[in-house]
Amino acid sequence: MLKCLNLLARHAFVPGLAGVLLILDPSAAAAQEAGADEGFEEITVTARRREETLQEVPIAVTAYTAEALAEAGAVDITALSQTTPNTTLEVSRATTTTLTAYIRGVGQQDPLAGFEGGVGIYLDDVYLARPQGTVFDIYDVERIEVLRGPQGTLYGRNTIGGAVKYVTRKLSAEPEFEVTASLGSYSQADLMLKGSVPLSDTFRIGATAASFNRDGFGDNLTTGEENANKDILGIRATAEWEPNGDWFIRLYGDYTLDRANPRHGHRLLPGPAGEPVLGDVFDTRAGISLDSTYDAGLENEVDQSGVGLLVQWDFADQWQFKSITASREDNTESLIDFDNLQEDTFDAPVIYENEQFSQEFQFTYTGDKLAGVFGLYYLDANAFDAFDVVFLSSVTAFTLGDYDTEAWAAFADFTYDFNEQWSLSVGGRYTEDERTARVQRETFLGLGSPFFGIDNLSGTSPVIVDGEEVVPTFNGTRTDSDFTPRVSLSFAPNGSHNLYVSYSEGFKGGGFDPRGAYQVAAVRAGFEPETVESFEIGAKSVLAGGDVLTNIALFTSDYTNVQVPGSILLDADGDGEVDGFAGATTNAGKADIWGAEFEMIANFTDAFSSTLALGYIDADYTEWLVAETDPVSGETTFVDISGDRVFQNTPEWSAALGLRYEWPLSLFGNSGALAFLGSVSYRDDTFQFEIPNPLVDQEAYEIYNASLVWNSDDGRYRLGLHGRNLGDEEYVVANYDFPAVANSVIGFFGDPRTFTGSFTVRF
Repeated sequence: MLKCLNLLARHAFVPGLAGVLLILDPSAAAAQEAGADEGFEEITVTARRREETLQEVPIAVTAYTAEALAEAGAVDITALSQTTPNTTLEVSRATTTTLTAYIRGVGQQDPLAGFEGGVGIYLDDVYLARPQGTVFDIYDVERIEVLRGPQGTLYGRNTIGGAVKYVTRKLSAEPEFEVTASLGSYSQADLMLKGSVPLSDTFRIGATAASFNRDGFGDNLTTGEENANKDILGIRATAEWEPNGDWFIRLYGDYTLDRANPRHGHRLLPGPAGEPVLGDVFDTRAGISLDSTYDAGLENEVDQSGVGLLVQWDFADQWQFKSITASREDNTESLIDFDNLQEDTFDAPVIYENEQFSQEFQFTYTGDKLAGVFGLYYLDANAFDAFDVVFLSSVTAFTLGDYDTEAWAAFADFTYDFNEQWSLSVGGRYTEDERTARVQRETFLGLGSPFFGIDNLSGTSPVIVDGEEVVPTFNGTRTDSDFTPRVSLSFAPNGSHNLYVSYSEGFKGGGFDPRGAYQVAAVRAGFEPETVESFEIGAKSVLAGGDVLTNIALFTSDYTNVQVPGSILLDADGDGEVDGFAGATTNAGKADIWGAEFEMIANFTDAFSSTLALGYIDADYTEWLVAETDPVSGETTFVDISGDRVFQNTPEWSAALGLRYEWPLSLFGNSGALAFLGSVSYRDDTFQFEIPNPLVDQEAYEIYNASLVWNSDDGRYRLGLHGRNLGDEEYVVANYDFPAVANSVIGFFGDPRTFTGSFTVRF
C-alpha cells in the first residue's frame, strides 16, 4: 500500500487524486447523492455470478457494451487493450487468431499448445483452455468484461492474472433480424446476418453468420501471395427454452474457420546473403509455402467449434442452480517461416489440435443480508502438436507433443451486508491439476520428416548427449493442488461511493514444456506451479450530480515461481552446428508488482462526453536463480540474474482518452443523431522478451482513432465511418529472436491505418 501511495505522490496522478478529494468532500458527496445515476445508462455485469451494476462490484472490472464497441468500430477483442488499464491483448506471432494476453504483468508470451495462460478467456462462461482461436471478432455480443487480478472463487477455471469474458446476447421474445455490411481499406468486405424467432411462448431459436474478408497489408515477394490478409467465417446457432418462470435452458453451437494466408513477419536484420531489410513492414520474402521447396501437405487454416448447454433452475425463492456443460475443439495447420527468406533455412510446418470438455455446477443464494455462490468445476483437455523445423535445407528437427490436463475444483464466495454501508465477502477455492505429457523428438537428415509425408530421407540422426544416444520419447506426469482464498471489505458511505479493500490469491499448476528439450535435465523435471498474492484498494464513485463516474484501484502483487516459456537452439549431434529447436519453460523465483488504475466517464453536457483510462505498473523480478558450474572444480553455485530480466508485454504506463459529441440529424427521412468519436491511446516502452533487446522491443507510441456514427431514433438504422490508427503508427506486437540462425530477428506489427464504412439495419 505504501508503494501505491508513493506512486501517487511521485507521478502526480492528478485525475485519481481529484476523484479521491471529491470522495472525501462531504459537501460534494451530498450534492451527488440525490441524483447519483441520472447521467448514465447502467451497465450490468455478472462478475460475482449475479447481476449487479458496474459501480456496485468491488472488483477492478472494465465492461464494454455492444453499442459502445460498434460505435468505436472495434474489430476484435484486441482493440480492448487500447482502452483498458494495464492490459495487453495482441495477436500472437505468425497467426491471425491466436491470442497473447497479459493483465497486470501476468500472462503468456508464447502461444504453446498445452500451456495455459495466466489470463482466462471465457465464451459465455466457458473457459477456453488454449490460446488458439481466441482472437474473437466482435459480433453477436452483448458485452465484454475485463476483470483484473486473480479469479477463481466465483466461477470457472482458476486464473492468476485476470479474465476476459465474451458474453453473447439472449434471444429476444420478438422476431428480430439484423444485417450489417462493411466496406473498407485493403478491399475489406464484411457481412453479418443475425436473426431470431420465437416458435412458441416458451421456445425460440436464433442464428448468426458472419464473414470477414480483407486483402493483405503487404505482399509476399517470393510467392506472390498477400501477407497479413483476413478470411474468416463464423457461425453461431442458439435454441432457448423457458418452460416457466423457474427454468431457462440454452443449447448453442458455434463454428469458426480462418483461411487466411500464412502470416509472416518483417525481418529486422539483413539476411545472411546480404538480403536488405524491406521498406514495408508488412512485406516478406518467406518461402515456406512454395511447393517446389518443401510441401508438408498442409493448408494454412484454423477451424474452431464448440457446443454448450446451459441449464438454469430457480428452485426456491432465494436459490438458483446452474449447470454449464461445454465441449470444444480447434485444429490449426500453419506454415511458419522463422527466417522470412526464400530458402529453407529455418522453416516450420505446424499442426495444433486441441480438445476440451468442461462441466460446472453452481448454486447461488440471494438473501436480504447474505448472497453468494458455491460450485464445482471439472476440465478435461488434450493438446496435440507436431512440427518440423528445417535448418539450412539439410537437417530437420521433428517434435510431437501429446498433452493432457485433468483438473477439478470446488469454490465458494459469499457476501454479507452488515448494514447499508458495510459488507464483507469471503471466498476460497481448492484446485487440483493433473498434467500428463508425451513428447517425441527426432532429428532427420534431409528436408522434412516422415510425419509430414517426406520419404526421401538420406538418413536419420539420433539425439546425442555426451556421446550417448537419448531415447527420443519423454513421458511425464505431475499433480499440483492448492487452496486460494479471497476476502474483501466494502464501505458505501452513501449512494454515490463504494470503497473496498481486498486480498486474493491465484494459482496455476506446473507442467512440462510441450516442445521441451528433454535431453536437458532441468526440462525433464518440468516447471513448478506459480502463485500470486494480491492486495487491492479501490474506490468507485458517482460525482458531479451523476455526470461523472470514477473507478480507482491501487494494487500490489507478490508473484512466486513465475512460469516463463521460451525457446532454445540445440546442437543435437555435437558437430558445432545448430540443428535443433526446443522449448524450455523456466521458473523465475520471485517478482514484485504494484501499480494504480484510474477510469472516468464524464458527461459535460447532454451532447458532449468523455472517457479517460490511466494505468501504471511497476513489475520487477526480485529473484531468478540459475545454476553455474565451475569448469575447473566442478562445483555448482546459484547466481541471481533477476537484475538482468524484465517483464514481457507490460508497459509501465498505459492511457486512453476518448471524446464523444452528438447532435440531431435526420437522414433518409428518419430522425436521429450523428455522433463524432475521437480517441487517443498511449502505451509506454514494451519489452517483448524477458531479456531486453533494443532491436525487438517497442518504444512508446500513440494510436489515434475516430468515428462518425449516425443512429436513427428508433434504433433501426446505423451508419458509420471508422478510421483506426490514423497516424499510421508502426508498432511491434510480437517477435522471433534467433540471430544465430540466418540473422532471424523478425517483428510482427499491429494493423496500419484503415478506414471502414458500415451500415446496419434491424427488422
